Amino acid sequence: MENTWSWDNTAVDYTLLEKVNPVFNTAKMTLFQLAANGNRDAAALAKSMGLTLEATQDSANTKASPEQVLGGTIMLEARYRTMACLAEGSGCTLVDMPCGYTPRAIEFAGKGLPYYGLDLPVVIREASEKIRALIPAEQRDLARFREVDATNYASLEKALEDIDGPVCITTEGLLMYFTDSEAGALCDNIRRILEKKGGCWYTADVECSLQYVLVMRALVGDRFREIMKNATQQTKDKSDVEIGKNALIASPADMEGSIRKAMAFLAKHGLKAEQVNVGENMPKLDSLDRVSPEQAAAVLEGMKHCAFWKVTPSGAAALPSTETEGFRADTSMQSGKLSLALTGRLDTITAPSLLSFFEKAKAEQAPDAVEVDCSGLEYISSAGLRVLLIMHKACTGGVTLYGKTEAVEEILEQTGFDSIFH
Repeated sequence: MENTWSWDNTAVDYTLLEKVNPVFNTAKMTLFQLAANGNRDAAALAKSMGLTLEATQDSANTKASPEQVLGGTIMLEARYRTMACLAEGSGCTLVDMPCGYTPRAIEFAGKGLPYYGLDLPVVIREASEKIRALIPAEQRDLARFREVDATNYASLEKALEDIDGPVCITTEGLLMYFTDSEAGALCDNIRRILEKKGGCWYTADVECSLQYVLVMRALVGDRFREIMKNATQQTKDKSDVEIGKNALIASPADMEGSIRKAMAFLAKHGLKAEQVNVGENMPKLDSLDRVSPEQAAAVLEGMKHCAFWKVTPSGAAALPSTETEGFRADTSMQSGKLSLALTGRLDTITAPSLLSFFEKAKAEQAPDAVEVDCSGLEYISSAGLRVLLIMHKACTGGVTLYGKTEAVEEILEQTGFDSIFH
């Protein structure tokens, strides 16, 4: 098989999208929790998608307890409704990233407000038309959905090219799945967008662990540790990534120190942040009607001690170049060894094509080993690493990487993949 594949003529098997990046499965958990809490738009969407309690809340290794589901519902409603208030109050065009399966597009379109939902290709392909079908025809054009990789600036720039004016970018439940390199790429990309269009970035992610601890402690006391451990394992099972392993996720065990670390990380990428108190900006929560008055009071008190972050550019750091070569792989097969020379970015957008090619090669000639020349590889995300891991497990001789650039070497070390591949 001599040089039989190129980026231009590869037929992508989109049924492989979940293998490339299964993290989107956790978004179905949040949709079902919104639906269970009485949000009619969420309930209609969950029904159209055929979601169930067991499929969305339990994982292969864990089963969610009633207290865990209730605590998650309260935290989700607080995050979801507070973020909507902040975004609407900004007066900017909302860019919901990741939009997941939440019905916010229906809410904003109903108010005559533009909405841009950005997420992985697998999410947009599954949910966008189902969501748009729940919006009255005369308001449907206000809701726009785009396939992106948040670490890929070209995909973000294209997704937002028709927005004229400032934007309010929101992230809820995104940063916790990122490595430091991915979080840094996201920061650089958001800074570019805000410097170009104006506006701000609201994120609920930095102090999300503290918020979860305070909610669960209010509901179950000292048992919050047990439930939080189970919830973390459940999320890890569904997303297939380590949770909260980057410098932007503050640890409840050292809030002061980790917040300083997160601020320094943002500053390194030319961004600054102010903390926006959740308790002072949160509307009334329907979910608190399901707990005792004492528990509700404890939850409300806890919300006064955590914050969302409003991030804007400081311009104090240089930005890396956005110029990148289009992704491609030059290939050959000799004596059962598949050789790949990768060029460009291997991320959520491009990884499905590489996996599609490998699955075809495996079906036709079943390589014993894969050798990857990384000298032209500019960036690799967790989705790209997952594809390499799939190849590694499928071949008796595994995957060998050589010619790694400094950037790729750093990502491999951060993620622990440097100890997996030859």
